[in-house]
Amino acid sequence: MLSIVLPAKNESATVARVVGGLCAYFPDAQVIVVDDGSTDGTGEIAATAGAKVVTQPYSKGNGAAIKRGALAAKGDVLVFMDADGQHDPADVERLLYKYGEGYDLVVGARSGLGSQASVARWGANSFYNKFASWMVGQPIDDLTSGFRAVNRKKFLSFLYLLPNGFSYPTTSTMAFYRAGYSVAFLPIKVAKRQGSGHISLLRDGLRFLLIIFKVGTLYSPLKVYFPFSVLTAGLGVFNYVATAIMSDSWRFTNMTALLVSSGVIMFLLGLLSEQLTNLQYKDVGVDED
Repeated sequence: MLSIVLPAKNESATVARVVGGLCAYFPDAQVIVVDDGSTDGTGEIAATAGAKVVTQPYSKGNGAAIKRGALAAKGDVLVFMDADGQHDPADVERLLYKYGEGYDLVVGARSGLGSQASVARWGANSFYNKFASWMVGQPIDDLTSGFRAVNRKKFLSFLYLLPNGFSYPTTSTMAFYRAGYSVAFLPIKVAKRQGSGHISLLRDGLRFLLIIFKVGTLYSPLKVYFPFSVLTAGLGVFNYVATAIMSDSWRFTNMTALLVSSGVIMFLLGLLSEQLTNLQYKDVGVDED
């Protein structure tokens, strides 16, 4: 069985069209709209269009809505997509076809500036993709896309890791890579969002920057900590040599001691984080079929 989950907050202008399209393409699928504290009748409109509506009494965030929808779903395969009209219901079939090739997670990857909400978002997402690709050693075409098909059991095993905000796609993608599951990216085109968005560049800018550190924490902390530890300790050695040349005295200064010890501490923190990450994924990967 297929379950399609749409988090929705004040999407009354588009939710009926999206739900209607999904019901037409997949009449046997379970379509779930998680009404995240809407004030414009989104839930009632979605129910009339044929969706099962799960109502949050107040807005808890996109990630919280996704988690609530995943728990309410009955299907073996989950498809997550937006209710704002950006994603084409016809592309769900393409995701499922790719998923059927043996993947555990298939992500609809936006390509090009025209598929992003703004130049700033496109630049930030491009950076995230390159950084995450370096972390996992595999090309990641779209780290933050919310349009995806996934194995429900495996997704639920990572539910405790997922944040309540907009970074759930990043967290789930990196968690699947870390657990050794198969991930694929399928190029898609997205339509221009109808209505105002729920992401503010100023409000969420720092939050999105924290995604970078979350990527490292979820996948391999030592891979992030180690370069910084080497750089810091290297600056300490450079300071020691430079001081000796300028003063003609090989003194181990306070600055040298601070830099070298900071580098060692960074390395040890990375090593500890690596071990904790290994423990976090120790029991992941056991199917209950």
